[in-house]
Parts: sequence; C-alpha cells; structure tokens
Amino acid sequence: MGSTSDLPVMEKAARVLNDFRVPFEMHALSAHRTPAEVEQFAREADARGVEVIIAGAGMAAHLPGVIAALTPLPVIGVPINASLGGIDALLAIAQMPPGIPVAATAVNGAMNAGILAAQILGCADEALREQVRAFKESLKEKIVEANKELGTVAYPYKTN
Repeated sequence: MGSTSDLPVMEKAARVLNDFRVPFEMHALSAHRTPAEVEQFAREADARGVEVIIAGAGMAAHLPGVIAALTPLPVIGVPINASLGGIDALLAIAQMPPGIPVAATAVNGAMNAGILAAQILGCADEALREQVRAFKESLKEKIVEANKELGTVAYPYKTN
C-alpha cells in the first residue's frame, strides 16, 4: 500500500488471502516518497516467490503502475478513496500505457483484489481453485437466504 493510512481498505485483501490460506506480505511503499524501495521490492518479488502483487494507492496512485513496469508478475491495483471520491486513483490505475497492464478493482475494492489474486493463483493450484469455487457458491447461498428473509417484510401494498 502507498501508506499505512490505506490499511483500513487494504486489510480486506489480507483477510481474503488469509481465509484462503494464501501466504502474503504487507508493505507500505510510496512511489513518490520511497521510489528506491519500490523498485527493489518490484524487481526482487519474483525471485522471492511472489506470484501476484496487489498494490493499493490513492490520489495520483502511481504505485501499481510503477510496480507493473518493474516486474513480470501480475499486478492488481486498488484505487483508494483519498480525494475526488477515488476517481483520480481509479483513472491513474486504469489508464496504463500499452505494455504495462494493471488490473483495477473498484474504488476501495481490496476484497475483490484478494479474490482475484486467489483466482489467478488458482490457475496452478486446484485446491485453491476449489476454495474459490466454494466461496463463490456461498455468495449465491447468502442471496437466496436474504431473499427468503425479504419475503417476511410486510407492507400494506407488497404482493409477495
């Protein structure tokens, strides 16, 4: 993440990865304040066994793109709502030049970043892929149950 102030958003990705039992690292690295550290992290990640990088950043949100420029690994960018409703960060992450792709989630979409990372890793890990499959099935079950509960809500003109 670009700053520890991003932790309340980024910990949602950590929770997902932890629930899927996927080992992960957490770092506060700023593309603007600690560029040398960002470069070292990005260039060495592959050799350390990192397979996917989730990078959250707000405002100018250069962190995901800088990392993507320096590593062959897939990078998922999480735009943080630090100003302008997070639209500035979303555009900074989504509008990458040709050859430097960054997947982008919704603003503050760290949970989806964690799920996407698990899906990417699941391409080579059948057990993890099955966990993701079960997780997605549980989402369906939650909606089915919620709809049943909605059926108990009464209004004078409600017909179902």
